[in-house]
Amino acid sequence: MRPILLLILVFFLPSSSTAHNITRILAAHPDFSTFNHYLTETHLAHEINRRLTITVLALDNTAMGPLLSRHHTLPTLRHLLSLHVLVDYFGARKLHQLTGGSAVSSTLFQASGDAPDTAGFVNISLHRAGHVSFFPADSDPASASPSSFVKSVKEIPYNISIIQISSALSSPAAEAPAAAPAAVNLTDLMAKKGCKTFADLLLSTADAAKTFQDGVDGGLSVFCPIDQAMKAFAPKFKNLTAEGKLSLLLYHAIPVYYSIQMLKTDNGVVNTLATDGTSKNYNFTVQNDGEVVTLKTAAGKVARVTGTLKDDDPLAVYTIDEVLEPRELFKKAETPAPAPAPEVAEAPKAGKKGKHGKHASPPAPVPAGPDEQPADEKVADQNAGKRVNAATWAATAMAATIISVLVVG
Repeated sequence: MRPILLLILVFFLPSSSTAHNITRILAAHPDFSTFNHYLTETHLAHEINRRLTITVLALDNTAMGPLLSRHHTLPTLRHLLSLHVLVDYFGARKLHQLTGGSAVSSTLFQASGDAPDTAGFVNISLHRAGHVSFFPADSDPASASPSSFVKSVKEIPYNISIIQISSALSSPAAEAPAAAPAAVNLTDLMAKKGCKTFADLLLSTADAAKTFQDGVDGGLSVFCPIDQAMKAFAPKFKNLTAEGKLSLLLYHAIPVYYSIQMLKTDNGVVNTLATDGTSKNYNFTVQNDGEVVTLKTAAGKVARVTGTLKDDDPLAVYTIDEVLEPRELFKKAETPAPAPAPEVAEAPKAGKKGKHGKHASPPAPVPAGPDEQPADEKVADQNAGKRVNAATWAATAMAATIISVLVVG
């Protein structure tokens, strides 16, 4: 391909996203299905996906057996598995070329804030014959054995590296019983962060607050309109039936956890808590333009995500600047019809005589002022300008293409 044409293609082609999906990657490797399952169950998968640079020390189904046989609670299992996620990039080549033969890396366990002192760090060592081992910094070498590098599963430099290790990592801190995370009171959170009106409506509308709260554990993304937007919408809300009020409130939540990064990359139609599988879909569309995320309803309403109140899997709560109006409750706003063209008075027919038998003459046109121009001439001039601009652009583009070909040729 000619250099100039190649340069043009590179300039105009959209850049590929660096986002990764650990669940999707491991789904192509059945030997890691158990490990993949528990990354999802402990909500570590979302944490891995939102990181720009990460290394996952994956365990195959056989290696997961001894870990699961200890019957840890889910919070403790999360700590243990987070010890297998390094917050740095280590591909196979880097592991076999360690400067000085060793390295220390922090993990998601350390980043969680639950790991005391040196717990949550992993020592990596390069031995003779290219053997690489991994050992938690707070483990006792006399009672614990290091795990070894087996193979590289998937590498996307320098975004994500998934490598298989021989056995599970463990440490006293990671194995310590972990308390379940404290439950978040959704309405309190919203009321304190600029969405008090919406929170109050949830509490005063039958089943609304309970439906929201019950959905948290399974994954929930809430879009609460700010107080100013709710105030402007109040008259419409009062006119809804009791069922309509409940549906509108439930329409502002998705029964899936979406981080802000996921909202910026995963566009499309989503179901809501109001969706019931009938002809009334209660869906809306997530769209983004760069860093701006918007939600568009089939009724033509568009709301913009303006802030983040909480983004911690399995719960995300965002503020929006408009109330979402579902088509099931509100008709789509009609585009105003264009104003009818002014009627033109018919000129008197030739030969028609006036009152005194003389031929009538058409009325003389009113002269335009020095700074005025008839409306039809203005439109004609504007259309002509548009045609000239379009022609100029086309001619310029054609000339540029011809010149580039001539230069390369």
